This record gives sequence, structure tokens and C-alpha cells, in this order.
Amino acid sequence: MNNIIIKEVPYNSGRTYLTSSKLFNEFLYFPYRLFKDDKMWIPPLLMDERNTFNKKVNPALEFCDYKIFLAYKDNKVAGRIVGIINHKANEIWNRKHIRFGWFDFENDLNVAKALLSSVEKWGREEGMEKIVGPMGFTDMDKEGMMVEGFDTICPMACYYNPSYYPPIMEKLDYKKEVDWIQYEIPANQPIPEKMSRINDLISQKYNLKIVSGLSKSQLRKRYGRKIFITLNKAFSSLYGYVPLNDKQIDYYIGIYLPFVDLKLTCLVVDEKDDVVAFGISMPTLSRALQKAKGKLFPFGWYHLLKALKNYKYIDLYLNGVDPDWQNKGVHSIYYAKMNENYISLGSEMAIANPQLEDNQAAHIWTKYDSKIAIRRRAYVKHL
Repeated sequence: MNNIIIKEVPYNSGRTYLTSSKLFNEFLYFPYRLFKDDKMWIPPLLMDERNTFNKKVNPALEFCDYKIFLAYKDNKVAGRIVGIINHKANEIWNRKHIRFGWFDFENDLNVAKALLSSVEKWGREEGMEKIVGPMGFTDMDKEGMMVEGFDTICPMACYYNPSYYPPIMEKLDYKKEVDWIQYEIPANQPIPEKMSRINDLISQKYNLKIVSGLSKSQLRKRYGRKIFITLNKAFSSLYGYVPLNDKQIDYYIGIYLPFVDLKLTCLVVDEKDDVVAFGISMPTLSRALQKAKGKLFPFGWYHLLKALKNYKYIDLYLNGVDPDWQNKGVHSIYYAKMNENYISLGSEMAIANPQLEDNQAAHIWTKYDSKIAIRRRAYVKHL
């Protein structure tokens, strides 16, 4: 590794990154050079990436420490990584973990080793016992390295990596911590008759109803916080999850809900008008983001706007069921309704966001004609 140099992107005096600095921009743009000929990579919006590392914008940075490292080979960036200590997660789960994310590198074991070693060293200095990743600041960030399904185009909210990443992780003594799976489901298949009958019985028995007829503004004001309160409850027992606080909930309401497609969203509420289950999906933006090349202007917005009106392929973004209702069959109600809408819109295929392989609620898809399209892995190593 003698020809590999590691540089840390510097902070300013306020412990926030200089997101206009030369080193930060090299960090930001490195994947665009690494994957410029890779037809499977989905470029993120550069504006969103900058905001993720802006403490004034992203409330998760209030309880996370992080460092950004770049690896240089022959005076050019050959890899990048972010080390993250999520203090809230460590406290809730009684762990001493350091995370790594935004991990991209050329097909060179020594580059990957140098980057991971930099995060490992920082973790040991901070008293951490394990390193895990790829993970983000929170569970709303991209997580999980692809280990299967490299021929499937990823949803925009998911991490992409080429097939040479996992073998290198294994050579560096990283082991499986958890796996996430992503189901691919033909969106135009008929709703199983038995499921329709059961859903009707469940709705009548528990006095549940599907919300309809709202504008986006009404959805946001009336149910925005309730959706994320249910999400917090639904995810509370899942691997490493940290409940979103009020600032984070407001942040994600502002990011996601203005763009939801009401035809692809379903809320199930009880007699108190509380959200007991929800499903949020959108037309896939993956190919549009490839055309936009990370920028809204001058023409990126056009590609995204056009994609939002094309219902052929669907990404299932968020879904959850209040734990008090999870054993009552409620999870199938929202998907059956969305399935009905997919059929009416002429949709052909849907892909779910990552779900832990041992999360029983994820197995609703097995009641349909479906297959596991992508498998993702969080790796772990003792420090």
C-alpha cells in the first residue's frame, strides 16, 4: 500500500464540512468517474448529497460524528469512505459500533484496505469494538452492499456497487452481519381472491378504512406525522433502528411527502383516524437520474418530471404496520389496494426497497408471484 495515500476531508470551525471545498468535491464526484461506463449505477442528486453532510440541514448530524477519507493512487482519487459513529444507536442498542458508508473504490484490494483501515483506526481511538457497514447516518440512508442481483437496476433510494466489492470484503476478513432482500413483483397480476375476501373481513372486524380523496397538502398536514410515528413503531425492533425524533420527522416530511403520488400511496386508519398501516410507492426514477447525471438543471428536472408520469415500473419505497396490528393481517390491505391501482395504471413490474431477510412482515410478497431480485449485506469486523 506504499503508493496509496489517505487524506481526510477537513472540517471547518463549526464541525461541518466545507461542502464547496476541493477535497469534498473530489469525494462527491468520485463515483461519477468510477462508474461513468457502468449502465447499472444510479447517480444521486448532487444537491441531496451535499445536504446530507450539512449540519444545518440534516438533523441526524446532531448525534452522529463522522469523518470522510479519500484514497489517492498515482495522484488520483481511487476510493472514498465515510466513518460514522451514531451515538444514539450505540446507546439504544448498547453497542460500541462504528459504521462505514459512502464506500466506493477501484478494483484494488489495497485501496479498499487502506480506506477501511482508516475508519477502523478512528473507531479504536474512540473505544469502538466493531465496524459495520455499509450503513448511513440513519436507516433512511442507503445501506447494505449488493451481493446478489447485479443484473437488476436499483431503485434510486438504494446503494449500488459492482460485483467485485463483496469478494474484496471477504478477503479483508469482513463477515456477514445481516442481509436485506428486495422482492420483484409483477405489478399487473390479479389480487389473490382469498386475500381480497380476508382483507374485507379484517376491515369490517376492526373498523378500518383506506384513506382516499385527499390532496397532497391535506395528506401532509393530516397524516404526515402519523405516518412516521407508525414507521417508528414498526421498525423499532429491526436491526440497529433508531427512532426518528421530531426534527427528523419534519425533515423527512419536507423531503418525501411533497413528491408522493397519491395514486401509488395507501394509508389504512382505525376508528380514531390513526395510521395503522401504510404503503408509499412511486414511478421508478432510476433511468431518469441516469439521464440527469446528478443535476436538476438545465435539463435534469425534465427527465425526472417525465418519469413521474410513467407508471410502467414502480419502486416500493416505504411501508409499515403498527406492531399492535401486525398479527391481524392488516399488512396485506394496503398492498392489495396499491396492487389494484397498479393494474388500473398499466404498471408492469414493482421492486421493493430492502427488507431484513428475517422480517416476517416482508414475506407478504410470497403470497404473490414474486422473486428475490437483490440481496444486500451489512458486513462486520471486530476491531
